[in-house]
Amino acid sequence: MEEIRVVIADSDAQIRKSLKAILTQAGHVVVGEAEDGLTALKLVRSRQPDLVILDARMAVMDGAELAYIIEEDGLAPVILITSGDQLRIDEQNGAKHYFAYTVKPVSVHGLLPVIDIVLKNFKRIRELEQEVTKLKDAIETRKLVEKAKGILMETQRINEAEAFKRIQKQSMNKRVSMKSVAKAIILAHEI
Repeated sequence: MEEIRVVIADSDAQIRKSLKAILTQAGHVVVGEAEDGLTALKLVRSRQPDLVILDARMAVMDGAELAYIIEEDGLAPVILITSGDQLRIDEQNGAKHYFAYTVKPVSVHGLLPVIDIVLKNFKRIRELEQEVTKLKDAIETRKLVEKAKGILMETQRINEAEAFKRIQKQSMNKRVSMKSVAKAIILAHEI
């Protein structure tokens, strides 16, 4: 496993010390420690860790609430540390979000595999989000090009293939995207 930068947050100093020892022994770097949720959030935003490990129940801001904020903002993957009792309470309350977790007391054999899975899943989610963004852009480009082709076909009395060639040629000549050319055609037509 490669070196990762970790922020840990737990109200119990002994648990933080134990977590730090496990992580350090595994070749990772603890870049911040907090005993409450608000301090942990500040650390996560300032230190930009690769992973955040939180106690599910902390002062000022609950660990599950903090995990939700970190997830929504896409800051880092999160592992919650919980007791078996807390896990059952969360299930009964119908938790809306599911996070990776490990049960107290934390051990090397319980934590390291979870870290590996969480990091891989986080990376995969990022890749899928990028792919979705590219696909949305491609769809938007296609819609604009289709509209621009329609305008050229109507105003220049040319067929669809010729309209596409003109947009494509303008794109190459001006060294801009077809999307930009299509937007310019549409804008010029609307004026």
